[in-house]
Amino acid sequence: MGGQRIPPVNTVESRVAGEALRVVMLGATGAVGQQALAALLHGTDEVQVTTLSRRPVDLPAHARLVQHQIDIHDATSFRAHLVGQQVAICRLGVGQPSQMSKADFTRVDKDAVWTFAKACREAGLKHFELLSSVGVDARSRSFYLRSKGELQEALQTLGFERLSLFQPSMILTPTNRYGWNQALTLAVWPKLDGLLRGRLRRFRGIAVEELGRAMAFNARNQGSGLETLQWPDFKRLARPDQAL
Repeated sequence: MGGQRIPPVNTVESRVAGEALRVVMLGATGAVGQQALAALLHGTDEVQVTTLSRRPVDLPAHARLVQHQIDIHDATSFRAHLVGQQVAICRLGVGQPSQMSKADFTRVDKDAVWTFAKACREAGLKHFELLSSVGVDARSRSFYLRSKGELQEALQTLGFERLSLFQPSMILTPTNRYGWNQALTLAVWPKLDGLLRGRLRRFRGIAVEELGRAMAFNARNQGSGLETLQWPDFKRLARPDQAL
């Protein structure tokens, strides 16, 4: 990843009345990505979604969905599909970082995301959403948190008009996908919510459906600049009428 800032790109203003919002997604086959995609396609607003992935999303044909199979490490395989897009949602990531080498983790979670983001900026996209993690810090002793922190700092050099960094703590899925460790987490983490108050609320678990909806609804909203979103923001976006 480089530190050179890409100059602003002149693009058509994001939305014209009656025009569909054009969203491109990387990582739509994951748990959060599938929920975000469902919210985008079934929302009340008109949204045209293009997914880029190594394998197609298992969904029936939809008039507002276009899917492309790509090589996530090679921008030439997807650069043409970014033309005309307005918002990018990146959910690409490793499900079980502890089961991979640091080099393999970096190649997917950091390098491939950077390749995608840089191509999006060069194509003139104004808004980029990234699913990151609570506690990320480029100076952290944790390899996982440090890597994601370095990625976040690098993305800020690209000059997106709006950069949305989603930082969940534990993502709670309805089913156990990764064995006994996840089963224990899914059973215990929700019981801790009552103890996590004030500034500690950011460490509360978030249901995967709510997180996906939050990313989708945030993409529809207007905004600008850098925004860091955590548990209270997810709840507000996913359920605006719910008291926190």
